[in-house]
Amino acid sequence: MDQPRWLDEREQRAWRGYRRMRRLLDLELARDLARDAGLSEPDYDVLSDLSETPDQRLRLSELADRMLWSRSRLSHHLTRMQQRGLVTREECATDGRGAVVALTAEGRRAIEAAAPGHVAAVRRHLIDLLTPDEVAALDALSHRVVDHLTGRDGARG
Repeated sequence: MDQPRWLDEREQRAWRGYRRMRRLLDLELARDLARDAGLSEPDYDVLSDLSETPDQRLRLSELADRMLWSRSRLSHHLTRMQQRGLVTREECATDGRGAVVALTAEGRRAIEAAAPGHVAAVRRHLIDLLTPDEVAALDALSHRVVDHLTGRDGARG
């Protein structure tokens, strides 16, 4: 068996820094979103994904794939969002076994109210701390890693 390629000191520092930054950034953004808009990050993700579609609807399976959640986990979360009037579930017209998640008027109001504060928090905690070159580097490296992990770089079958 091949020996592991251990991280050198610089790589280890970058890796640990990234992990710490990600945890702290996620925590701070979640706190801001809950305090300012009364939404969790998954609430915001569901609402923003739905609001960005032409008819403000997505199949439950597609939404679960976007969120990297199981359909069961998403279904439980959607039940709580339905109880708050943010989304509804409908039968899929093309597949009787499928379900479609739709944004309600209340959900539209919630995402429209939350988005400005969330964007301000993203700017305050990340974007405005970076130079334009660093933003470009973040864009390039995040898309390279996402493409690799989703198989869009040709590395996966």
